[in-house]
Amino acid sequence: MIHILFQQADTDVLKKAMELDEELNGEIFEIKDEWGVGPLLDLETEEGWNARVDWWKELLAGSPYNKVVGSFDDRVTVRTIRQWLGEHDEEDAWIWMGPNQHDVTGYYWLMAQLKEFQGRIMILYLNNLPFINEKGQLFYPWAVHDILPKEAVKAKKLARPITVSEFEIDPDEWKRLSNENAMVRILEGGKKIVGKEADFYDSEIMKNITGEWQKAWRALSNTLHRMKIKTGDVFIMWRMKKLIDQGRIEALGDPDKGWKEFDVKLPGARQMETESTEGLTYN
Repeated sequence: MIHILFQQADTDVLKKAMELDEELNGEIFEIKDEWGVGPLLDLETEEGWNARVDWWKELLAGSPYNKVVGSFDDRVTVRTIRQWLGEHDEEDAWIWMGPNQHDVTGYYWLMAQLKEFQGRIMILYLNNLPFINEKGQLFYPWAVHDILPKEAVKAKKLARPITVSEFEIDPDEWKRLSNENAMVRILEGGKKIVGKEADFYDSEIMKNITGEWQKAWRALSNTLHRMKIKTGDVFIMWRMKKLIDQGRIEALGDPDKGWKEFDVKLPGARQMETESTEGLTYN
């Protein structure tokens, strides 16, 4: 068998699970792009694909991951998966997926390209399934990497073949998402992906900007930790910079030089505090 996952941390958990259960042994393929955000229009063309790559280049400039763009091509990964399935006609591919927009959108993109292997593609979807954490407590994971390796071994019993109906419907869902071309996509239960505007997460960012100067990376970290609908740090930092451009956030330093090179606060907050103090009289 082979395994297909959508996040690097997921592959780390699965590798440890393989050490516990050799029945899981198989090559792991990771779909690396974050399909929950960014342009999707005409990705089957070089022009459309390059437009998405250029968009990521803009976001990654000045980030700790600025060398990521160009280091992989998910189209090559899918060609390798297809080649493997063609050469091993008695083997299956297992798709591991958590209940989050990152994995589900990646699944839709992948399904549109694996239809000819119907009956040999298994899905292991952790949606609404309780697992046991390191403290022995029941919880519902957001991603595959939220579960312990020993729980991943147990989860293999949940794997099922992707149905004929799913192979008919899910590729059409990818077409819908592509044509809609929303900048943000979120999961609204099951496998329902809904498009949102680029500013969808702006309110979450603003909740973590105060009237006092703080490091931008600290505001980023707080936002990621507190937000209920998760997305990646690169997208959130990009939106923070957009809010700075709009004047909704004040910056001290140069945001273009790196995430640790500038501070942020609410504009005019200290000035308002000073004006309020000046208006007071003391007896």
